[in-house]
Order: sequence, then C-alpha cells, then structure tokens
Amino acid sequence: MAILQVLYHPDPRLRIKAAPVPVVDDEVRRLAADMMETMYAAPGIGLAATQVNVHRRLLVVDVSETHDQPLCLINPALLQKEGVERMEEGCLSVPGVFEEVERAERIRVRFQDLEGHTVEQDADDLLAVCIQHEMDHLEGKLFLDYLSPLKRSRITKKLTKAQKQVM
Repeated sequence: MAILQVLYHPDPRLRIKAAPVPVVDDEVRRLAADMMETMYAAPGIGLAATQVNVHRRLLVVDVSETHDQPLCLINPALLQKEGVERMEEGCLSVPGVFEEVERAERIRVRFQDLEGHTVEQDADDLLAVCIQHEMDHLEGKLFLDYLSPLKRSRITKKLTKAQKQVM
C-alpha cells in the first residue's frame, strides 16, 4: 500500500467529473487500499478518487472512531434522500477549513463493493453526510460550493496564498 498525493483547492483537477469504473479488478482494489491508507494517515473519514487525481467513481469512508469500519463504494448512486441535517464539514482537499453544510440526514445508496457485487445500503447521520460529501467530489463539486460566493472567495484566496508560501 502507498500514501497518495491529495490535491488541494483550488486545483482545477478537483473539478473533473469522474468516469465510471468499468470493472472491479486488482488495480481497483489496490487503489481502494491506497486511498484507505491515505485517508487514515491524513487523518480523515472519507476520500474520493478525484482527490488523488484518479478520475474514477470510487470513494472510501470510515466514520468509526477506531478505524475498523472501512467502506468502499464503487460507482455509487444515490437512490433516496430524506430529512435535512446541518453539520460542520471539513475536507482533506481544503485543509484547515470547517463550515456548516446542509445535506440529507438519511440516504439509500447503490454501489459495487470490492468484489464487484451490487449493494444497496442505508446510511444516516455522519455516514450519510460523509458519503454525500465524497459523492460530490466525483461530480467535481466541493463542500465550498454550498457556501456564499463571498465566503467561498475568501477561503479560496486564503488557501491560494498559503500554497504560494509553501512553494
């Protein structure tokens, strides 16, 4: 396994819409394992392939405090959304920024697992929010897109300045 390089906002590659995974094979399983390792090392609770510059519909999540409930969703599709929940979100691609975002409180999602089997799963609370957040990445969308244009602009300027200082 390997730690992958995470892209940071405002990198334009974060805006690329991910393509479906055509077949679940050893290469996809290796990518999922590397993404898990990268997510845990960050530390984070979710990571989409887009964030590591792989534009395929694959994401990993683990919202458990003990990091023992990893979930890999390949070609995920939201089937149902219910309720409304406001929760503070952060993102490995937007370091140091945490803002409240409104999302569905409960969801039903269909995806392929690491064996290529189609699975439907219900999720609520933090898991539902995390899955929706990561699915947004697969569409080229960031949680910043839910904020006001002024707030989004200020965050972008701050992160751009910070990145220039690192270079």
